[in-house]
Amino acid sequence: MKKSLAFSFVVAASLGLAACGSNETNNAANDAMNAANDAANAADNAMNAAGNAMNAAGNAMDNASNSVDNAL
Repeated sequence: MKKSLAFSFVVAASLGLAACGSNETNNAANDAMNAANDAANAADNAMNAAGNAMNAAGNAMDNASNSVDNAL
C-alpha cells in the first residue's frame, strides 16, 4: 500500500514537472522516479530476505525433527 501511494505521488509529480518541458525539470522528474523505484526495490529485497530467513528457520526445524525421528 505504501509503495503504491509513493509511486502514485512520484508519477503525479513527474507528470506535473514534465509539463514544463525543460530538460532540467525532466531530469529532476526522472531522478525522482528512479529514487522511488530504488526504494521500492530495496523494500522488495528486504521482504524477500525476511521470507528466505523464515524458510531457512522452518527447514532447520524440520531437519531437527527428522533427526529426532531417525534416532528413535
